Amino acid sequence: MQFMGYKPLENDYKIWLVVNPATWLIPTLIAVGALAILVHVVAFSLDGQGWHAPAPEAVEAAPAE
Repeated sequence: MQFMGYKPLENDYKIWLVVNPATWLIPTLIAVGALAILVHVVAFSLDGQGWHAPAPEAVEAAPAE
C-alpha cells in the first residue's frame, strides 16, 4: 500500500521513536485528567449551573382516574 509516495505499513513505527509511551504516557494522562477537572470546576461554577443551580420545584403526581 502506498499513499502519495509514502508507505504507511513500512514507516508508521517511526512515530514511536519520537514519542516514547514509556516516558510520556503517565504525564499525558495526568495533564488530561487535570484539564478534565479544571473544565468541570469552571462549568459547575457558572451562575445557574452546578452548585449554584436553584432547586427544582416539586411536581405533583397526576390524579389517578
